[in-house]
Amino acid sequence: MSEFKPVILSEDPVPCETKDCKKCGLYTHGSRMVWGEGNPEAPLYIILDNPGAREDKEGNPYVCGTRETLQETISVCGMDLKDIYITYILKRRPRKAYDKPWAREMCMTHLNAQLRQNPQFLVCLGNVAVQSFFDNPEAEVKHLRGDWHTVKGFPTAVSYHPLAIRRRPNLRKIFAEDWVLISKRVKREIF
Repeated sequence: MSEFKPVILSEDPVPCETKDCKKCGLYTHGSRMVWGEGNPEAPLYIILDNPGAREDKEGNPYVCGTRETLQETISVCGMDLKDIYITYILKRRPRKAYDKPWAREMCMTHLNAQLRQNPQFLVCLGNVAVQSFFDNPEAEVKHLRGDWHTVKGFPTAVSYHPLAIRRRPNLRKIFAEDWVLISKRVKREIF
């Protein structure tokens, strides 16, 4: 088996009608809008809280720890990166304090527009993504993981955020179990 190497996934361009969106207020943070990455026609959409860092301080692209952990787990489960698309609740990386509920609510319109691509499956990673997408501020990964849910008409699985896995290694086994569940269903219904 070859050694795993994370890759920089191609970025999906921001639609022209959305490029100048200022509804959430995050444009004042100086971060650029990231619509998504990977294959927008993939059967599996992964929803994270925000795009995080895609470039270092000098502007050079790199694979952050979140992406590395996610890609490695997907690879170990035998899934191919061409079968995933990563998108976010917030389309810009927050860099200072902001009105979180307001920004998430405003940005959900963009995510809902993306879902018109009709992915076959969704995976929400982390409580922010779960609470925003499930439209339930009380929803938590620890209570929802390990099963499939139907949310907004989509079969949706839930797991921890990859950054939580890096910070709390005891969650790595649980994260891997969740991805085995996801992988089995996607492979069974797609291939």
